[in-house]
Amino acid sequence: MTVQLDNVTIRYGERVAVDGITARIPAGAVGLLGRNGAGKSSILKALLGLVRPSAGRMAILDLPENAAPDEIRARVGYMPERDGHLPGLSGFEMVSLLGRLSGLRERDAWRRAHEVLYLVGLDEQRYRPVSGYSTGMRQKVKLAAALVHDPQVLFLDEPTNGLDPSGREEMLSLVRQLSRDLGKSVVLSTHILQDVEAVCDAVVVLERGRLVAEGPLRELTRTTDDQYRLQIEPADLQLPERLPGLELRSMPGGGYHVRLVAPASPRAVFAAVHAAGGVVRQLERQRRSLEDVFLGALASGGAA
Repeated sequence: MTVQLDNVTIRYGERVAVDGITARIPAGAVGLLGRNGAGKSSILKALLGLVRPSAGRMAILDLPENAAPDEIRARVGYMPERDGHLPGLSGFEMVSLLGRLSGLRERDAWRRAHEVLYLVGLDEQRYRPVSGYSTGMRQKVKLAAALVHDPQVLFLDEPTNGLDPSGREEMLSLVRQLSRDLGKSVVLSTHILQDVEAVCDAVVVLERGRLVAEGPLRELTRTTDDQYRLQIEPADLQLPERLPGLELRSMPGGGYHVRLVAPASPRAVFAAVHAAGGVVRQLERQRRSLEDVFLGALASGGAA
C-alpha cells in the first residue's frame, strides 16, 4: 500500500474537514476524487505533516507512524494546487533550490533540475522567470519541483487546474508516464471525473469529509449483465421502447441502450430486431461509467 488511513479525523476549529475515514490507497495511480471541500487537500496535507489529525492513524509506504515530516517528504513529492514561487527566480533556480532544500547537494540539485525540467517539457524555458510563465508552464514547473528529489510517491493536488484542453491532455500524459513508465505511485487529487478515468487504476471517493466509495476502477465500473449497447442496420430503423423482455432507449449518435428484463436473454434482442426488418451490427455489454459510480455513491451516502 502507498497510503493507509485508519479512522482519520481532521478538524479546523469547530469545522470537521475529514470525518473518520478509513481507506487503503494502493501502489500505482489512484484518484482521490471529490467535489471542492470534500476533504481531499486536508488528507494530503495531513499525510505531509502540514496539519495534524485530531484522531486516527496514517501510514505512508513502510515509514513508521511517528515518522518525522522531513522523513516523509524525502519519499514524497507534493504538487500543491496553488502557485508558490519566489519572485525573480527562473524555473531552473526554483527547482534546483527546492532540490537543495530536500537535501540534495548543489551539483546533484542542478543536475536533477535540468533532468526534470526536460521531462516536463520546460527545457527551453528553464532560464525564464517563473512569474512570466503561462498557467500551463507554472503547473509543469510545480510538477518538476515535486520530482526533483526523485520521490517514490507523488501527491498531485488538482494538477489540471486552469488548463485549456491541450494543456490538460499534456499534463495527464505526463502523469501517465510517471506512473506507467517510471514506476511512481501517484495520488491524484481532483474533482474532475475524466482526469481520474484517463490516468488512474483505482479511486477513493470523498463527499463532505466521508468516504463513500473506493476500489479498482475496473471493479467499480464492471460490466453489467443486463444492460447492452445496440447498433442496428439500417441505422434509421425505429424500434419500440418496450418489447417482450426488453426496454430500449435511443442514444445520442445512434443506436440503443437495451436493458434485459429477466428471464430474457440476448437472443431476444436479435429476435426483436429481425422482426422489425433489421440486422444487429453490434451488441455490447454496457460498463458503468465513473460518473455513474460517483453519483450513485453520493446518492446512497455509502460505498458503491
